[in-house]
Amino acid sequence: MKLLTHIPAFLKNKYFIATSAFLAWIIFFDRNDLLTQLQRRHELSGLQSVKEDFTKKIALERKELTQLQTNPAILEKYAREKYYMKRDNEDLFIIAPESKKAGN
Repeated sequence: MKLLTHIPAFLKNKYFIATSAFLAWIIFFDRNDLLTQLQRRHELSGLQSVKEDFTKKIALERKELTQLQTNPAILEKYAREKYYMKRDNEDLFIIAPESKKAGN
């Protein structure tokens, strides 16, 4: 009993003990504890940046699609560059860039 006399009064308070236990449970042991929330927040920010990238790519693709649908010159340029199409009286030469060797 001598040990209990050295404990401060606020540590003996039942409301303080209940609040401390509740906070410890929420911070460390709950399914949605503090560490999990931080990980989810980090994952959310990463997913939001990926969403922004895809939104920008979609906008560029839509712009390119409207240009392909409206301008025949751009359609021909696109067909030549992407699909290596050519006219009947033309020859097509494709020059591949040299690949770097691992030993050099």
